[in-house]
Amino acid sequence: MIDPQSSLKWDETKESSRCRKERGSAMSGFFNGEYHHTLDAKGRLSVPSRFRDILGTRFMIGEGLDECLIIYDMDSWREFEGKLKSLPTNTAEVRELIRYYESRTLEVEIDKQGRILLPQQLRTAGGLEKNVTFVGTGTRAELWDEETYELHKQKISKERISSIAANLLANGFQI
Repeated sequence: MIDPQSSLKWDETKESSRCRKERGSAMSGFFNGEYHHTLDAKGRLSVPSRFRDILGTRFMIGEGLDECLIIYDMDSWREFEGKLKSLPTNTAEVRELIRYYESRTLEVEIDKQGRILLPQQLRTAGGLEKNVTFVGTGTRAELWDEETYELHKQKISKERISSIAANLLANGFQI
């Protein structure tokens, strides 16, 4: 079958799309939902299929500002890294920020069973030992220790969310 937009055969077009996905191009969709998984003794972790569809086979995981790890698809990481590189490095604070993200974000690859090998450095940083929760946050995802995430959720009340929404509305953002 021929793709009417090109001279490539359908199978070649399909293969090209698969290759783009494996390189981590942003696929349609956002990260949402919560997915509970278990980290095995060797540090392997199954990635939710919905997230794999967005991430491709290679992506970046790094320390976040909360008590979790941040998951970036390759395009989002490159965009973020570009913003870091554009910062003037003439202040110690900026150099620390760049150093924080660049040294604490690592590339991982999904194996044929849909798992990643989560480096010990990241397991320690995220406090991840066994039960973990993947959390969708729109353009990125988070990886939490399950118990820590449940405690975090308990701190967030509907009143607090309403207050945040009201502050955003006062600044022109409508939810």
